[in-house]
Amino acid sequence: MKTIRRLVYGEVLASIGMVALGFLALFFFFDLVDELQFLGKNNGLPASLPTARDIYQIRHALLYVGLLIPNHLYELLPISVLIGTIFVMARLAQSSEYTILRTSGLDPWRALKLLLWLGAFFVVLSFLIGDYLAPLSERAAQLLKARYQGTVTVGQTGAWLKEKHDDSSYVVNVKTLSSRNEMLGIQIFGFDSKGLLALTLKAPMASFGDDGSWVLKDAERVEFTVAGATAAAAVPSTSTSISAAAKSTSAASQTAGVVRAKTENFRWPTEITEEMVSVALLKPERMGTLDLFHYIRHLDANAQTAQRYEIEFWKKVFYPLSCLVMVILALPFAYLHFRSGGIATYVFAGVMIGISFFLLNNVFGYIGNLQNWQPWLAAATPGLLYMAISLGAFGWLVLRR
Repeated sequence: MKTIRRLVYGEVLASIGMVALGFLALFFFFDLVDELQFLGKNNGLPASLPTARDIYQIRHALLYVGLLIPNHLYELLPISVLIGTIFVMARLAQSSEYTILRTSGLDPWRALKLLLWLGAFFVVLSFLIGDYLAPLSERAAQLLKARYQGTVTVGQTGAWLKEKHDDSSYVVNVKTLSSRNEMLGIQIFGFDSKGLLALTLKAPMASFGDDGSWVLKDAERVEFTVAGATAAAAVPSTSTSISAAAKSTSAASQTAGVVRAKTENFRWPTEITEEMVSVALLKPERMGTLDLFHYIRHLDANAQTAQRYEIEFWKKVFYPLSCLVMVILALPFAYLHFRSGGIATYVFAGVMIGISFFLLNNVFGYIGNLQNWQPWLAAATPGLLYMAISLGAFGWLVLRR
């Protein structure tokens, strides 16, 4: 069994590596071609000012495209596992090697167990890449591009966040994130317990302090103060008593004031961390599972919708498990009978199955967000569907023959 394991694992790992390398080379080429349009541009400085280090050059484009590779690998790993395993299983069946393995004691359940251990390895690898390597490289890529082409932003107004304190709440707008990890275009609106606007803070730039607070540069603070209260007017019961009620109703005096101040360095205590701002400004599928979990808790604590981020969180949980589904789906190909040249057809079928899984996984995410499905259901449905197909194929083509 040890010899069989070494043979199968060696063949499958080499095949998956070649398929993944081919896909990554193709995506690397497409990304590089897309970046050629930005060569020679600077980060917004006048044409007479920028030096060579301020211009987006081919080495910067190559570095940016290289930093996107881990994210592409995370997305393509289940498809590569499926195609590589199908190719090896079909080739072993075509050359009658798998028949020899079956006569040597490799029954269907042992073969399934063999491939499941291999799939478990790729589950762990996919999780490590998608949760640690890909978010770091994606963030570095975005900051690199922001240095030469502008800033990281979402839409026209940037990211909006909300935070609740004891008797007040704050709505925060961060327009962009600079290449030096500084927030630009900060607006903070503070509301009291009655929902009335109590203060506004505006700053062109802010940085993250060591104690978790924000340090606003050249902050403009405006406080709105209201003293006194208006007496409640009695509601008349009949139309004839309207004038009498109006005469008897008296409003208490009100005094309102506006206090303006400008501070060079204003420290604003907040629980909105750097990771939360990054999640709001970057795509949620590019973030780690733990960062998404903390951000979802922050949204729930501030009565904000978190449907989209919950779906992405569960997709992060279930997507690596699709590698197990792919190896189960590939095993029946070892029990098919091939004619000369027929292996290419089955490999092409594997490519189509992998692409359909990738598309269905994205489509269910959007449908679940629009139809307000349970986040875990929207994320797990594609995997469960293909798991049922793979187990059905395994039972029909392997166990019943």
